[in-house]
Amino acid sequence: MATFVISKRLDENYKFEFVSRKGKTILTSDSYELRFECEEDIEKLKIALDSATIMRFKTSSGKFYFRLIIDKKEMATSRKYTTQLLMQRGIDEMMRAATAAEVLDFASNDFVFPEIEAFQD
Repeated sequence: MATFVISKRLDENYKFEFVSRKGKTILTSDSYELRFECEEDIEKLKIALDSATIMRFKTSSGKFYFRLIIDKKEMATSRKYTTQLLMQRGIDEMMRAATAAEVLDFASNDFVFPEIEAFQD
């Protein structure tokens, strides 16, 4: 099942990523100062995905990517793809699975594993 993963950037702002069922990041959002803004935009994306505008681009190095625009606001940018077919598969996966995707919040940065120094005593 595909998921939305909320996490923090290095500048302490929040972001979400839409991750495919195979664990590949399909798209990444812009930065949000507050976590609830990030959560609200995920819900907006789920509700308005059918009416979203998808703009396709090609980089100067020949890679392909897309931007997702909802209500004249750029919500997220995809990862770079080597071919148009792979980019289209990413778009199809997003359109098929995003509305039912669960949201995982990893923004608290509570690490499950202890620091290495704790084992050096």
